Amino acid sequence: MAVAVGQRGLRILQALLDSGGEPVSKAELMRSAWPGLVVEDSNLSVQVTALRKLLGASQPDGAEWIVTVPRFGYRLSGGAAAEDTQLAPLLHGEPDHGGRPSIAVLPFTHLGDDPAQEYLADGVTEALITALTRFRWFSVTGRNASHVYKLKPVDGRTAAAELGVRYLLEGSVRKSGARVRISAQLVEASSGSCLWADRYDFADADMFEVQDAIAQRVAGAIEPELLKNTGSRAAGRRTGSVAGWDLVAQGSWLFHHVTKPTHLKARELFRQARLIDAELTEARLWLGRVNAGLVAYGWSEDPALDLREGHAAALEAVQLDEKNPYTHYALAIVDVYADEFALALRSAEKAVELSPSFALGHLVHGMAALYSGDAALAVRSLERGLRLNRYDPQNFVWYNVLALAFLFNGKAEDALQCAVAALKIRPAWRPAMRTAAAANASLGRAEMAARWLRQWSDVAATSADALQPLWRCNSRWAEEMNRLLEGRP
Repeated sequence: MAVAVGQRGLRILQALLDSGGEPVSKAELMRSAWPGLVVEDSNLSVQVTALRKLLGASQPDGAEWIVTVPRFGYRLSGGAAAEDTQLAPLLHGEPDHGGRPSIAVLPFTHLGDDPAQEYLADGVTEALITALTRFRWFSVTGRNASHVYKLKPVDGRTAAAELGVRYLLEGSVRKSGARVRISAQLVEASSGSCLWADRYDFADADMFEVQDAIAQRVAGAIEPELLKNTGSRAAGRRTGSVAGWDLVAQGSWLFHHVTKPTHLKARELFRQARLIDAELTEARLWLGRVNAGLVAYGWSEDPALDLREGHAAALEAVQLDEKNPYTHYALAIVDVYADEFALALRSAEKAVELSPSFALGHLVHGMAALYSGDAALAVRSLERGLRLNRYDPQNFVWYNVLALAFLFNGKAEDALQCAVAALKIRPAWRPAMRTAAAANASLGRAEMAARWLRQWSDVAATSADALQPLWRCNSRWAEEMNRLLEGRP
């Protein structure tokens, strides 16, 4: 009887057959199925589970064909043999990473005239691969696989097809005197469209520091672009797929619309994904995050119940993958809205420790610091997070939190600038109008403060200000805010 097997599963099966019943290590099986790629062990488990279902029982007693060898790998049981055939090359045009997006960092080009400076471009490339690998929710091609294109340049679409990836990060390094300029762009391989591009200038101090700094800033900037594009692609699918990862991607796309209906729909998708896949970390961390959001924006009918569900889901996520910075972020944001600021700070610190380029880790650290009463620490963390990620869909919230941190740190002009930045992203965000009014009042601009308050009163309220823990736990700042808005001395 013939059965349909995906190309990754087919290569795993071929490797097991070739071993003649001897155990094959997990590392060897992953090299066979994902040559040159950095992927999680869970991908192998998924493929083996699928093969077991397809092959059925090998013995009358119901034993499976593929046997787990504890702490090593797998082997085939029973009398299995392979015909003298050869598998076709991997169809890289149809990358298979368990539904997750995949990216390769092509060798950055050195544009200078001095060949001795070539190491700068190589160092940036390697640092970027390391930084991106820490995000864990997408697959990153290993350096050895992509480095071949330094010696054999090809167009991006060809490189993506050969590497089996959906996205490419490419760029250049130019050194002139004491200055270094690094340009980078993120490209969707199938369409050739540029999703993101930027350039960075550094003084030629310590080149190792420059390489680390650029890796953090580029990785921090492109990661949310990958998330947004992945969610958009998943939302546009009409295949009827119920794969856990597809549900998470669709849910993340809805989540970033930041409305009550989309948050509620996203939560249902995350709950479904959690039931479908018992090992899917992302289903749990996103469930924690969306429950915190429902409470923050005042859309929860039972905040205590939603926070309990969110906290339990985030803890499960940490237990499934404690090296994933997103899991610690999810736990931190839930703890913020449960007024557990010390716990939130600790989780945020762990997220940043795991991935220094993870903008959300710095942002939630700043939020927890402000809500716990430390405005100066909040400014430092929030500024760092916003530098790393200028385009997060919820930056209107983060800019307003930074504005308040500045205001309560005695820097009203900076507070006003941040409140305006929040309103550039979401012009009808009432909390930022209120902050702008308070900042103007602090600066002695009573007429401007009154104008902002009139705008605030003219806009219909569709959500809470996401600042409830700040006002609940800092009565002095709450009173200062009221005094400024009421024009009292």
